[in-house]
Amino acid sequence: MRLGNRSPNEFIQYLNQKNSEIQEIFLEKITELTKPIDIKVMLGDATITDQKTFDPNLVSRFYENCINKLKNWTVQPISISNNEDLRRIFTKFEIKEENYLISGHLSLQYHVLLFYKPDQRVIEAQKELAEIIDLTKNKEQEFSDNSDQLVLEKLKEKGFKDFDHQKLFEIFFENNELREKIFKEIEEKSNFDFQKMVAKKKDLIKELDNLLIETYQTSSVIIDDAKLVTGEEGCLCTLDLEFVKGGIKEGLFDPKKLSDNVKNKLEDRINEVLNCIKT
Repeated sequence: MRLGNRSPNEFIQYLNQKNSEIQEIFLEKITELTKPIDIKVMLGDATITDQKTFDPNLVSRFYENCINKLKNWTVQPISISNNEDLRRIFTKFEIKEENYLISGHLSLQYHVLLFYKPDQRVIEAQKELAEIIDLTKNKEQEFSDNSDQLVLEKLKEKGFKDFDHQKLFEIFFENNELREKIFKEIEEKSNFDFQKMVAKKKDLIKELDNLLIETYQTSSVIIDDAKLVTGEEGCLCTLDLEFVKGGIKEGLFDPKKLSDNVKNKLEDRINEVLNCIKT
């Protein structure tokens, strides 16, 4: 039974009120923790601009503070899911009172946007990378235009004569060492080190990746499980009350069967969650 659902039962209505209070305070906390700040970032065209972001670590610390106060509860360590540009910080907790289980879920879902640091090195590395790409492309075209004739010449030098394209394919397919040797000689003749350029290109791409910074954005709204799954921004705060029988959880049960002793225990546990969110 998800607290917040309509019920004619007086005790469940009371728990629903507590749940609403918990959600309101949780939303206030998350809104404050994700209050956007402006930082300087660089776009791909080297333009410097302001971008809004927040610090997800503040949310993690808030969760940590909450679950540390839930004594005797079973708590799930704070986790961060990473699905390309979508992130989620969440934790779950539960406790059993006699045959009834209370479980909670706190989550914040947000998007990640990538920008470059406002660093002159970004412009320099982009320029170097563009030059290497253009140079390599030109050399590859030149190599392609001349390679067939060069291959034939090299094969003739090595004693291969009178062969067609099928025979050429068979020679290269069956003799890896010969193929690599010929292409290495051709590359040397072209006075262009492709391997060196490829390595330099990889280094520049890696350097540019290291110059990226993440910015984060979310919405100050309470969302439900369905919206969480579909990737909407916002925060989720849910409490469920289930009846456990034979190790099987049942969301549908008759709240009239709750004894006064169990009611008191459940109320105390809900208040514990309220207090941990408040402070």
